[in-house]
Amino acid sequence: MEVLDHDPESVDLSRLNDIGVLLFNHDRDEVIGKIDRAWIEAGRGKAIVTLDDDEASEKIRKKMESGTLKGVSVGYMVDVWESVAAGAVSTNGKHQGPCEVATRWTPFEISIVSVPADPTVGVGRSMDAPPVQSPCSAPLSVWEKQVGLNLLGLEV
Repeated sequence: MEVLDHDPESVDLSRLNDIGVLLFNHDRDEVIGKIDRAWIEAGRGKAIVTLDDDEASEKIRKKMESGTLKGVSVGYMVDVWESVAAGAVSTNGKHQGPCEVATRWTPFEISIVSVPADPTVGVGRSMDAPPVQSPCSAPLSVWEKQVGLNLLGLEV
């Protein structure tokens, strides 16, 4: 099981905040907007983004507004892993083994996706939602490549 730790010191948001883009389905040729600001709050990744004004982005915007597209994912690189043995707990006490915890990782893009791995994150999620607990026994899909996108520069 793979877990992306969301402690503020675990996530390096500098690249995402400096040059990060909003993609459709992780396709680097489908840039649909920019990242205005990304941050970690209450154990969740959050971002404000602006969609572009071109035809392709407008198509995605309409699908988001209608509720057809709700999924969000993130592309990332991991610099440091912590291996947590079965029955053990990670050094920060949050994750029960067996699992691999990304304790230093860098997101480099956010994607609006048609089929999200984790249905608990996505477009227009409430900023007051409680953080998702992260037992390592959860399916990999719950934790892999996900950062919640909570505001889109417009209310969706």
